[in-house]
Amino acid sequence: MHGANYRVGKGQPFCRKEFIKGNPQIKIAKFQGGKRANYDYCVQLLINEKVQIRHMAIESCRLAANKLLEQTTGETGYFSRLRIYPHVLLRENKMVATAGADRISEGMRRAWGKATSLGARVARGQCIMEFYVNAPHLEKAKKALSSACVKIPGTATIKVIPWDQKMSP
Repeated sequence: MHGANYRVGKGQPFCRKEFIKGNPQIKIAKFQGGKRANYDYCVQLLINEKVQIRHMAIESCRLAANKLLEQTTGETGYFSRLRIYPHVLLRENKMVATAGADRISEGMRRAWGKATSLGARVARGQCIMEFYVNAPHLEKAKKALSSACVKIPGTATIKVIPWDQKMSP
């Protein structure tokens, strides 16, 4: 239910958390991981369509990619970074579905809904996640991002950028 309802971001995003009581906590544990150093390549995960991604999908994407790359390269063989932040509040108007609910429920009249989740609106071609790796681990990073792209809505592309030694992530 959640993925189908919130995949396309319609209208103006609602970001004012000070007006919402009991706003949801973000599920993303870390936005950066690994070791900062000079690497040979930057491998990016780009989204191909305009979509809204929930924070639980972002976290599962990050976990899948980091786990696969950490098993093959170790903790110090790469540096990962999430490039999006979920700040849009997603609300849901829960309806009562029991006997006699038609007398209790208001229907769509004055429907505001409770804040249930957070989401990030992503434009077409925007980078979601990136890995910085050396040449021996390039194929492993591509494989890790391809396994992570099934966790997010829409289709994704993996882009490899040769990274200059003078630059650092």
